[in-house]
Amino acid sequence: MRVVVVGGGLGGMASAARLAKLGHEVVLVERSADLGGALGTVRAGDHTWDAGPTKTLLPAVLRDLFRKSGRPLERELELVPLAAIREHRFADGSTLRLPAGSRAAQRSAFEELAPGLGDRWTSYVDALGQDWELLRRDYLERPWDPGLADPGAVRRLASRQTLRSRLREALGEQRLQQVAAHPFTVDGHDPARVPAWLGTVSYVEQKFGAWTVPGGMAQVGEALARRLATRKVEVLTGTSAHDVVVRSGRAAALSTSAGELDADAVVCAVDPTRLPTLARHVRRTRSTTPPSLVHLGLRGEVPTLDCEVVLHGAPDLSVHPGGTAPDGGASWTVAYRGRTSEDVLETMARRGLDVRACVVERVERTPAQLSAQWGGSPLGVRWHGRGTVRRRLGPTTPVPGVYAAGSHATPGSGIPFVGLSAALVAQAIGRA
Repeated sequence: MRVVVVGGGLGGMASAARLAKLGHEVVLVERSADLGGALGTVRAGDHTWDAGPTKTLLPAVLRDLFRKSGRPLERELELVPLAAIREHRFADGSTLRLPAGSRAAQRSAFEELAPGLGDRWTSYVDALGQDWELLRRDYLERPWDPGLADPGAVRRLASRQTLRSRLREALGEQRLQQVAAHPFTVDGHDPARVPAWLGTVSYVEQKFGAWTVPGGMAQVGEALARRLATRKVEVLTGTSAHDVVVRSGRAAALSTSAGELDADAVVCAVDPTRLPTLARHVRRTRSTTPPSLVHLGLRGEVPTLDCEVVLHGAPDLSVHPGGTAPDGGASWTVAYRGRTSEDVLETMARRGLDVRACVVERVERTPAQLSAQWGGSPLGVRWHGRGTVRRRLGPTTPVPGVYAAGSHATPGSGIPFVGLSAALVAQAIGRA
């Protein structure tokens, strides 16, 4: 079967690699000159930064992708665990360093923040374990079918409870709520519109930890590009997709700037609003907006950061170490949402992280610039209550022969979930 994949980001590359290994003839279409999407690199002087994510959860997803499309991940790149998920510096001056992959260590960290908070946090996360096991089996690892799913999973996806209400009920204390909500607020979601079961991210962080690639997560994209060549996927860069061509009620081709590409199936791994045939089916969804990014090249007496540091305030600032720098230097990326009344470096200094005298390189990227570069938001669909589950596409779509992967598809954004979306598409299409 001939499959045309739209989009050369992680979702598109992962889908193409899996489908090619299943014996399909695969063509991948990418509008820009390079593959990788948000898994890219920003360069200035002697410094580099990750263009998008700097770490990942659930490393088993990447390992499964590489193993089932050819050589194991370990033969391509090094994936190493982080000691901490992130460090939270709160407005009242208190600090919490959230350990990765350890229930006991997290309990101790919260107890140091204030007596009694350790038990409150672990009780909250423990309760999410059942949610995770139900949804992992029926929603994340196979195409969703309410007729086959465990009734408990059906009830959880249909629940009206929001993350905000669950956090208030289970955690109460404001700082604990900020820690649990951060994975969503940093991506532009309102916890009052995020379903409560998505709190399972905290369970995943505690159970499996966070992982990164020394030198930058862009290496994941580079390794996948090599995998596509090995699997003999035809890659058409610099080629814009216009729309799915439907004949006799199902997808028959993809209209592109290079002409029509015949297809037995089309995989949309970009924002579906870019393809008119799919856009009409997602009118009730909205994409999240990327944050503002400031990439800093630093030299001199630079504080040592080994994980994301969240400086809570108005607005929150997320400082990510990573990338590459000359000896004695460092490369940081600062992400924030909304407007600031002063330069971001001044805000960082007021909150106890002063690197103003260390800056040798600075690259600013606005939300509009990021969306234009990537052809949409890599953060996918904004959560708007439980209805987002059914309004979002993937792995199948209402158009026969068209499938959906990537951050705008089920199960959502972030490296592990985009990787899972590709696995779901491969299951839905099956072997050649």
